[in-house]
Amino acid sequence: MRSRVPLSATLTLAASLLAVPPAQAADFPFQNPRLPLEQRVGDLLGRLTLDEKLGLLHQSQAAIPRLGIAYHKNGTEALHGVAWSNDLNDGWRQKFASGTVFPQAVGLASTWDPALVRKVGSAVGDEARGYNAADPVVWGTQVWAPVVDLLRDPRAGRNEEGYSEDPLLTGAISTAYGKGLQGDDPFYLKTAPVLKHYLAYNNETDRGITSSNLTPKLKHEYYEPAFKAAISADAATGVMASYNLVNGRPNHVNPDLDAVVRSWTGKTLYNVSDAWGPHALTDLEHYYDNKPEAFAAVLKSGLDSYTIDDSNSGPMVTHLKSALDQGLIAESDVNDAVRHVLSIRTRLGHFDPDGGPYKKITPAVINSPANQKLNRETAAKAAVLLRNAGTLPLARPRSAAVVGPLADRLHRDWYSGQFPYQVTPLAGIKERVGDVSTGQGLERVALKHLASGKYVTATGTGPDDNAALLDTAPTAASQWDLTDWTGGVSTLRNAGNGKLLGGDWRSLDTDDAEPDGWYVQQQFALERQSDGSYLIRYAGYETVEGWFGLSDPYVTVTADGALALAPKAEAAKFGKEVVSDGIAEAAAQAAKAEVAVVVVGSHPFVSGREFHDRPNLQLGEGQRRLIEAVRKANKRTVVVLETSYPVIVDAPTLLWTTHAGAETGHAVADVLFGDVNPAGRLTQTWPASDDLPSRFDYDLTKTGMTYLYGKERPLYAFGHGLSYTSFGYQALRVQGEQVSVKVTNTGRVRGDEVVQLYTHQRESRFVQPVKRLRGFQRITLNPGESRTVTFPLKKSDLAVWDHTRGKWVVETATHDVLVGSASDRIRQTTTLRVRGESVPVRDLTRITRAMDFDDYSGVVFADESKVAGEVVEGSAGDWVSFTKASWGSRLTAAVASAGGGSFEVRSGSPTGPLLATVPVPATGGIYQYGTVSATVKAGSGALYLVFKGDLRLKDFALAR
Repeated sequence: MRSRVPLSATLTLAASLLAVPPAQAADFPFQNPRLPLEQRVGDLLGRLTLDEKLGLLHQSQAAIPRLGIAYHKNGTEALHGVAWSNDLNDGWRQKFASGTVFPQAVGLASTWDPALVRKVGSAVGDEARGYNAADPVVWGTQVWAPVVDLLRDPRAGRNEEGYSEDPLLTGAISTAYGKGLQGDDPFYLKTAPVLKHYLAYNNETDRGITSSNLTPKLKHEYYEPAFKAAISADAATGVMASYNLVNGRPNHVNPDLDAVVRSWTGKTLYNVSDAWGPHALTDLEHYYDNKPEAFAAVLKSGLDSYTIDDSNSGPMVTHLKSALDQGLIAESDVNDAVRHVLSIRTRLGHFDPDGGPYKKITPAVINSPANQKLNRETAAKAAVLLRNAGTLPLARPRSAAVVGPLADRLHRDWYSGQFPYQVTPLAGIKERVGDVSTGQGLERVALKHLASGKYVTATGTGPDDNAALLDTAPTAASQWDLTDWTGGVSTLRNAGNGKLLGGDWRSLDTDDAEPDGWYVQQQFALERQSDGSYLIRYAGYETVEGWFGLSDPYVTVTADGALALAPKAEAAKFGKEVVSDGIAEAAAQAAKAEVAVVVVGSHPFVSGREFHDRPNLQLGEGQRRLIEAVRKANKRTVVVLETSYPVIVDAPTLLWTTHAGAETGHAVADVLFGDVNPAGRLTQTWPASDDLPSRFDYDLTKTGMTYLYGKERPLYAFGHGLSYTSFGYQALRVQGEQVSVKVTNTGRVRGDEVVQLYTHQRESRFVQPVKRLRGFQRITLNPGESRTVTFPLKKSDLAVWDHTRGKWVVETATHDVLVGSASDRIRQTTTLRVRGESVPVRDLTRITRAMDFDDYSGVVFADESKVAGEVVEGSAGDWVSFTKASWGSRLTAAVASAGGGSFEVRSGSPTGPLLATVPVPATGGIYQYGTVSATVKAGSGALYLVFKGDLRLKDFALAR
């Protein structure tokens, strides 16, 4: 075990944030732990002034000394360990934890082991309390974790923060992690976990202004269940609103936060905004004209906390007071939100004289030996063996070449703490093999400016030591280690000073040791031209107008030889000279060793991260060449791939792990040498190509994304993962509301199998998934041992959303029952006949919401008003259809149009027989609806409404 990093418990708190010593027990009823929660909250609420109540709606909640209430701050990040919080005493500086960093969230889910994940959550909750004991101002006990955004598109920049593309698996893992964070007390909370980010948030590009188009069916069947699982299991105390819009309405004023999310539990929820989110309503999205209107809407939608303006609650209080004065909200709205705040703070022990049962946790838990051991176990169980040509597990080799850019490096991500110690793959293997050679496998290059013949040269490590064209022959200062990460984006580390080339808002310098920070500026793409020269594109974050003033900047050279950024037309041409070939050196080392281990992958801060999606899923060309060269030199080559997301790479023996924390090296070695038989499974599909649909299209039924609707053969399927042993499946049975299957370890070594249950509904009124996960269990079997695995499968579990009637329904249908070790490796099948109901023919004589269509083309989904409701918005040529329907002859429709237009009514297809053309006069605005009417030919079958101008269609009826 590594020694723990000492943590000072000295409190350096601003006097303005501290409460006087709390009042004695039972001085006030709200301090009496023996009283019911509602009574305690009601008592405290009644003692607060309006200003005090409004202050409690901010992330940074000032102390109330007269009542003995201490300062509280929301939002300690705890995604896979305590990560960071904000130090209010140092200009809102982010303060990073140095405790146990567990595998990234997608790695935790790759264990498919909720019991283990709950242990991890509990350990993280303990450490959060430990940090809180050391400094309660910086480290609050409301934690912003877990993230349950579904991993719909692997190019999304925050892929590593989520668990899975499947809502059932995501719900199970988030419930386990949340339960661990909360602790086991029936009333008190160790920490108060908040689920991120509600709802349908899976693109970083333009995240604050793009709208996720959700059909009612997918909203209910796919996007909501991941959140509902943890909330309904009381494994989370609220949700955080996401930056995006859904169906035209910003999620920070999504009425479902109140009406839907709170309906999933009988417990009180405390919902929060994301950072700056309330301001985005006016400053970015321009959804409201002024702050009081926007802030009032946030409160009325169901959010109870404003994460804005650092520690200064003053602007929020001003805007809410103005909203009160204007009648936009009532004090009862404020009281409702404050009750939610006080309820969770009471359960956190904030108002108990002794601080509650979890107050006794001390900083001694941080990075404890027990947590280090759990970290190593988790990282090993999360590893996924993608392919194995028989090389693994490794017999004890006498020599090994361990090479690659990640062989002797570990990298944290934006939501990680700092590593208190590091065990790299190289270190882990060295503990087992006596003769180990190593190298990064990188090319060391010199970049020659072709016009002048001079080389790009580092001038120092200070912020004003700008790189320039100085050397006329390569020296250490003009040589760069080129790491080609993913998506064609590279970093350049200077051989002379060890620092990375990066931007500093004015020019390019070398003052950074690693890619880091919110604006990651140490990223470049070397673009080869047809004449063999290279242009160097600056690929750092924030390259939009307003920063460098360029949307796509390239490196150029000023008159005095300094490097600068300019449009592509002004880009300088460079020659790339290879000074030393680390790839060839790595191959030479591999040729001399019994076994070669190539450790490649991504950097969590490079080529995609929060605020930026990835352009593609390609592993860097240099890393691909490294793999091939080493494989050619040594047939016993193992590739260890360490990434936060799927990449397109293949090798005969391939082990995948996320950036798995301080114990990565031990975990990798445990798997490579067979101490741990790998049983991690992929939680998302790894596509076989970059030919993917638009990342902004959230309709899985049309895009075919995820295993649920995908028809193409993937590189690696959802649920995939190999073992060092083999398993047999027999005797699949469905009896009553239970599925059982016998699983036998048919191999020679002990191992874990993840048994996965899927179903497919053969007949349906609605589009059905190819298959859907219904249950899973990770079991351990000795050689020759058998176990009967059982899954509950209730009739109600098979319900689908009937958008024609707005309710859940179990249809009469035959279901394929599929059990196997992956979504594409089904080992046993049977059928289940379910007697339910048949969905009747659609009766369009009744008022039908336009959003309840059966199919559509071109339209977008929009907000009916700024308060609630959804409509279909279309332009010329767009359409919606209503199939298996009957209709009468008298059409009335509620429409809105700023400039007027028309729509057609057709039968059979968008170009089928014309039943009517319906003129739509200008209604005065997109939120102002008028009624139009027409006479059509009554009929049955499929009805199409085809837009001929810019319209919003709310609802319609075709009466007889």
